[in-house]
Amino acid sequence: MKNVKVIFMLWMAIALVALTACSTGTAEPTKAPAQTEGAAQEDKSAEPDKTDKKVIIGLTVQNLSNPFFVAMSKGAADAAKSHGAEVITVSAEGDLTKQTAQIEDFITKKVSMILLNPVDSKGIAGAVAEAKEAGIPVIAVDAGADGGVSSFVESDNYLAGKLAGEYVVKRLGGKGNVVILSGNPVTVIKDRVGGFEDAIKSSPGIKVVATQNGQGGRETSVTVMENILQANGKGEIDAVYAINDPSAIGAKIAAEQAGRDKEMIIVGVDGAPDAVTALKEKKSFVASSAQHPYDIVQKGVEVGFKIMNGEKVDEHIKIPVELITQDNVDSYKGW
Repeated sequence: MKNVKVIFMLWMAIALVALTACSTGTAEPTKAPAQTEGAAQEDKSAEPDKTDKKVIIGLTVQNLSNPFFVAMSKGAADAAKSHGAEVITVSAEGDLTKQTAQIEDFITKKVSMILLNPVDSKGIAGAVAEAKEAGIPVIAVDAGADGGVSSFVESDNYLAGKLAGEYVVKRLGGKGNVVILSGNPVTVIKDRVGGFEDAIKSSPGIKVVATQNGQGGRETSVTVMENILQANGKGEIDAVYAINDPSAIGAKIAAEQAGRDKEMIIVGVDGAPDAVTALKEKKSFVASSAQHPYDIVQKGVEVGFKIMNGEKVDEHIKIPVELITQDNVDSYKGW
């Protein structure tokens, strides 16, 4: 009987220890909810942020050997920086085929917008249409382009030609022979020549004795002007109107080399640094209709971002121009 009691007490002790062990095992609180929340936060942070996509601007210009387009390139770079964007600037070197390939490359790179300064307004239409098909807005700057551009930002080029023409009429007293150094077949050139021709129409005594394409370059215009001087004898040219300042400087060089610069006045368009220097010399280069390339491309970038944001923009925007002469060049701010 005594042995039975001892066995019973041992059994009770074992049962009590087992019960205590079970109670201790369930006392520790679970941390699963906290771990689940952390996992959810980690998954959320792993989602890509679509707003972080880099905006890339593609700019193709006629020729970076022209200071005008260098100023335009700087304007694009500054505008891109202010928007936290990136700009790719390329020069077409006056070659339509090359510029077409540049736009196609922009499309391949999936740029956000294209700023186009066309070599040929009509010839570039196919490339513009391709970009439009790819959903990339194309903003023409300084010269218009066919093919469906989203907007066109330029100087008031007709006014630039008109101001130059009016000044020539004034300086010649309404009578004299004029040479026009034209350029490539783009809208900007047509407008500048058109404005000039309309201005001199008011003076029947003024006659255009030659219109030649100087291709917008200094060196090419020197050669073209040399040929014009040979075809028109001494004293037969009273004024030269060039569609940009590099061409005007080229005409000035040719006239000086021929010893005929004192016979004529030369007027350009741009307000370029070289023109400012020439005006301050107070020789044959007498005036330039100054435009603002930096402002043109800055406006182009602004328009591009508005289009990307779904905003409505004007199809045609004109930036004002001003005539600078030997008399007011010292107050001109320049590019």
